[in-house]
Amino acid sequence: MKSIKIGSLFAGIGGIEMGLQNAGFNIAWSNEIDKKACVTFKENFNHRLIEKDVNDLKINEVEKIDFLTAGFPCQAFSIAGYRKGFDDDRGNVFFQILRFIDAFKPKVLLLENVKNLVSHDKGNTFKIIKSELEQRGYNLSYKVLNSAEYGNIPQNRERIYIVGFKYRKHLKKFKFPSKIELNVSIKDLLDSDIDQKFYYINSRYYPILKKEMTNKETLYQWRRVYVRENKSNLCPTLTANMGTGGHNVPLLLDHLDIRKLTPRECARFQGYDNSFVLPESLPNSALYKQIGNSVTVPVIEAIGRKIKQAIE
Repeated sequence: MKSIKIGSLFAGIGGIEMGLQNAGFNIAWSNEIDKKACVTFKENFNHRLIEKDVNDLKINEVEKIDFLTAGFPCQAFSIAGYRKGFDDDRGNVFFQILRFIDAFKPKVLLLENVKNLVSHDKGNTFKIIKSELEQRGYNLSYKVLNSAEYGNIPQNRERIYIVGFKYRKHLKKFKFPSKIELNVSIKDLLDSDIDQKFYYINSRYYPILKKEMTNKETLYQWRRVYVRENKSNLCPTLTANMGTGGHNVPLLLDHLDIRKLTPRECARFQGYDNSFVLPESLPNSALYKQIGNSVTVPVIEAIGRKIKQAIE
């Protein structure tokens, strides 16, 4: 098989790229608008990164590719967002993806989004996405995968993955990865020596947290007015607003006291190993946002290996 060139839109910090590289693919170029995410990306990858709004990215600015990926903005379709879908500018970027598909006619597509994409607007949003891709000759397979079941990562993170092939023979050979046993625990991904700034001792919520948080084996969340224990012993879905003091910050009771996860720990809960650089020049709030917006790397790698088998 000749070398497959991959182009990536909405790259973030490169989770899709890392997963596909681990699966044996080469990345030709990536595109990302967020300047702080670009700082992290450039610390970890050597291939070309175009730092600009996808709406302003011209076809002739990038190399022709055989495989297009896009973890396109999910806020427009998520429960956490306003569910505006295509009425939101972030939802409309799907039509920018089509612009690159029309220009390059790649053999393979890999799109990622929140699982609510399927049910958004009573299924109409997903119907449009499917229809637009099928009209362009793509044979589709899609599935909601949970990071805890397909990535050996103890995070409850359900995302829909859409794989499209230009040739039906490739779709016939493709199957999504099977579930794998989860043998990594929350504790495996935690550090023991943590800076005091991550502890909640001085928080106004500390009294209620101290009363409610008693289990050292799992993670908790502050849900605006109450404490929620994750009884599944999984990390709750990491979100982009973790660093803003929002209600989705994962909390734990460690050997000292109550604290939140550090950015490095959050990165591990997305499958990034310790060699992945989290730039010290960036504030933790930016790192939390980048990691919450990312994909779970081992899930992408597993899908990538199945795509590779199908097209070889």
